[in-house]
Amino acid sequence: MSTEFETLTIECDGGVATVWMNRPDKHNAFNATLIAELDAAFAALEADDTVRVVVLAGRGRSFSAGADLNWMKAQGEAGEAANVADARRLADMLARLATLSKPTIARVHGAALGGGMGLASACDICIASARAVFATSEVKFGLTPATISPYVLRAIGARQAHRYFLSAERIDATRAAALGLVHELVEDDAALDAKVAELVAAILQGGPQAQAAAKDLIRAVAHQPVTEAVLDDTARRIAALRATPEAKEGLAAFLEKRPAAWVPGRGA
Repeated sequence: MSTEFETLTIECDGGVATVWMNRPDKHNAFNATLIAELDAAFAALEADDTVRVVVLAGRGRSFSAGADLNWMKAQGEAGEAANVADARRLADMLARLATLSKPTIARVHGAALGGGMGLASACDICIASARAVFATSEVKFGLTPATISPYVLRAIGARQAHRYFLSAERIDATRAAALGLVHELVEDDAALDAKVAELVAAILQGGPQAQAAAKDLIRAVAHQPVTEAVLDDTARRIAALRATPEAKEGLAAFLEKRPAAWVPGRGA
């Protein structure tokens, strides 16, 4: 990507875009600039057909320590319209991340607090090192985890959210894995990078259109009763995919015992 960012760096390699939050002195805490730049980066990556996977990570000692409290204080002192508009920009950025058509992976080390836990929850997959720590710490500051709540609730469920939204307790990595927030727990940062690379390699074996369709399928079916409408919708989805060139190539590749056309390095 040619865009220059103040609070981010983006590395693209072999269809994988790694978005590094780059405010290490502030533990990658949110301010207006970081929120705007994350939103712009996610929009650009969505539009880039060469990008297959998006990895979200943080420079320095933390993934993201949530909101910059000086910024939050300033927004609370702004007029109502400005305050609401600012909060909506954060909500929109998280929604853009959560609805990217491409697979997303949170690479979490150190603190993932407040909005940082929201980012980890909004990604499709969360990989964390053993020393990572999570929290919905907002009530300690007289706030609620409002804009992150759809994604945290999706990750840990309402029952667990009752505890952690109210207590603001720190959640260690082992507990986060037990809650379902963390998919894979590894020992250290070196192992973190290796596990992310392993997962990326697995994702790149899949068809990109099918993966986008799979994400849309989850959104459509999750928490729905199994009604005639759901049965009809799922049947139509698989029927539509079976007729696509991607599916025809994938099935042919399997039967012919060769990599599919979208697999990197298939000609090696």
